[in-house]
Amino acid sequence: MKGFTRKNQLFSLCGLNCGLCTMRLGGHCGGCGNGNQSCKIARCSLEHGGVEYCCECPHYPCEKYEKFDEYDSFITHRNRKADMEKLRTIGADRYHAEQEEKIRLMEYLLSTCNDGRRKTLFCLAVNLLEISDVRAIVEQLMATDLSTAKERAVYAAALLQKAADEKGISLKLNRKK
Repeated sequence: MKGFTRKNQLFSLCGLNCGLCTMRLGGHCGGCGNGNQSCKIARCSLEHGGVEYCCECPHYPCEKYEKFDEYDSFITHRNRKADMEKLRTIGADRYHAEQEEKIRLMEYLLSTCNDGRRKTLFCLAVNLLEISDVRAIVEQLMATDLSTAKERAVYAAALLQKAADEKGISLKLNRKK
């Protein structure tokens, strides 16, 4: 959207964790505030003085968020409200530091354990699981001597799925039917 820019391209105005999105990783999206598409929430931000995150707006959450979380896009919408609250609670700097660590952990998974079929699973798992869980899984993978990418991919997927199951988290995107 013309005239709409943001400092942090890894965490969207509306609370999506763009740094963990398959579209961004593939170079297909620069994130919000990059002039790439029209967005009613970006327009609203401009109308309210250019807030960096919707949670900074006195009207948040507003009607623009009704049914927002029912379906996912290329990235999960499930943690959007919780991530906004976490950013508000711990502050943007600490939240961004955690986000950057999650991105590094995901990059490790993609560079060492991706057999070409697990990018969405890895992005979704890193987004939905607590950073401590992902960190422990990556440490376990680093300590394991598996020779092929396929073996590492199967093992990584099993570890992520087990952690998600223990927390009651589904590692599938909620698509419109």
